[in-house]
Amino acid sequence: MSDETRADLVVVGAGVAGLTAALSAAEAGLRVVVLNKGRRWRAEDPDQSTSTYYAQGGIAVVLPDNDEDSAELHVADTLAAGAGLTESRPTAEIVGAGWAAISRLIGWGARFDTGDDGHFLRTREGGHSVRRIIHAGGDATGAQVQAALEAALAVSPVVVHDEARAVEVLTGASGRAAGVRYRTERGDAVVWAPTVLLATGGVGHLYAATTNPAGATGDGLALALRAGAAVADLEFVQFHPTMLYVPGARGRRTLVSEALRGEGGRLVDAEGNSVTAGVHPLGDLAPRDVVARAVTAAMARTAAPCVFLDITPIDEVQRRFPTVMAGVRAAGVSAEDGLLPVVPGAHYLCGGVATDAYGRTRVPGLLAAGEVARTGLHGANRLASNSLLEGLVMGRRAAQVAFDRRAESAEPVPVGAGDDLPAVDRAALQDKMSGSVALLRDARGLADVDRFLRGAPPRPQDSRADTEDAALTLTARAVVAAAVAREESRGCHYRADHPESSADASSRAFLLRDGDLVIDSAWVGSWRDVGAGSYTA
Repeated sequence: MSDETRADLVVVGAGVAGLTAALSAAEAGLRVVVLNKGRRWRAEDPDQSTSTYYAQGGIAVVLPDNDEDSAELHVADTLAAGAGLTESRPTAEIVGAGWAAISRLIGWGARFDTGDDGHFLRTREGGHSVRRIIHAGGDATGAQVQAALEAALAVSPVVVHDEARAVEVLTGASGRAAGVRYRTERGDAVVWAPTVLLATGGVGHLYAATTNPAGATGDGLALALRAGAAVADLEFVQFHPTMLYVPGARGRRTLVSEALRGEGGRLVDAEGNSVTAGVHPLGDLAPRDVVARAVTAAMARTAAPCVFLDITPIDEVQRRFPTVMAGVRAAGVSAEDGLLPVVPGAHYLCGGVATDAYGRTRVPGLLAAGEVARTGLHGANRLASNSLLEGLVMGRRAAQVAFDRRAESAEPVPVGAGDDLPAVDRAALQDKMSGSVALLRDARGLADVDRFLRGAPPRPQDSRADTEDAALTLTARAVVAAAVAREESRGCHYRADHPESSADASSRAFLLRDGDLVIDSAWVGSWRDVGAGSYTA
């Protein structure tokens, strides 16, 4: 291997969790390398590589001067949304650390919307009992967060390799992480480091239509499984209730933030009737799984391809939601009548790589943070705007782990170049997943998709598309395995053949063993009290 470097921490991914960890670790004096699969950051780039950039609604956080709110109330809302699988301890810790993490982000230059009195403006979204979501640029919170992190990164000692796709987490004979093999247009290279952080985002492109950017292909989940880590709760893929409907479109579509509903927007069907009337006490602001299924039911009832978000009750919608309205115009959709056509779209993975309180996995030295990780915060259905909060808090915690491990040495590992991996055609995979592993699932459909995925032929990893297709194939297998094992309906996971919820609300973790996905019987949740709180099998 001709191109080898050494670091104290290597971060795979350049969104909120990854860059927060990188900047925090660098401030503590660590040598940090970031592997960014996308292009070099440019604020004006029309196609950004991180989901962070596209986050519209804001960040859910209990502000010190908000007398209407409390950490206990935020935790209660999160537990309610999680449908019995959210873990109270990690939720309380992440919520409790929220304001400190926001304050550090502000220190890096982030600016949030304020009123004439100088206080942060707050909005409300689905599942929240009070207004607690701070935002920037109206509905451009993610863009503000990404820009602030990138600006801080530009003046930091962190080394960033752009257009560098990770192909393997290297582990030694002891099973510890030793670094990452990655690939650029110049060939293979290695960053040796005792601590590796996976912060690669989600899995939206398992499906034909998603709110996620093109890079959301399950890379981190596949890397973690191949390295020996466990994944949990992958059956819970959250479909956002309101993705802009464009007939025949595939890939990333415009998200229509539920903050529009928080500001007065109403969901109506093709006949003008309320979509959520009588479905939930919170109506259009019910948890996302409830609203998404109500939208699907309304489409079936009216035989229409979409429902509509009536935005006429919103004052100055263009000023308050410039990002949404720009996306509507770019898609060629007219908003003159005040009705935006919307459908549910693949949005957020609630599960992920099984970690403990600080992002540690069962592989010593391998961490995960952000959407790729399963901390126990989201349970069976993520509460709106908790994702940026989690990324900020867990990024800082991952940096702390890397600092504690700074004296560790990366174990020498033989590095090979051969890496043919099973991979199916992406469009075929997306159509299969959209048809049978989306909002409605049953045993027959899941079995059909499983057979299709198991027949994946080996493919050389010559291009980014090859690497992503292999990651999508393995990740899809893991999602299907989790969906097959959960013979009940809960949160984001609905089994038409098992429509009721079980009295036993428990999570399952899976490992990759000799090419098969098997249940990790030793896993008992993210907060197993072993050593310093680390998760071990």
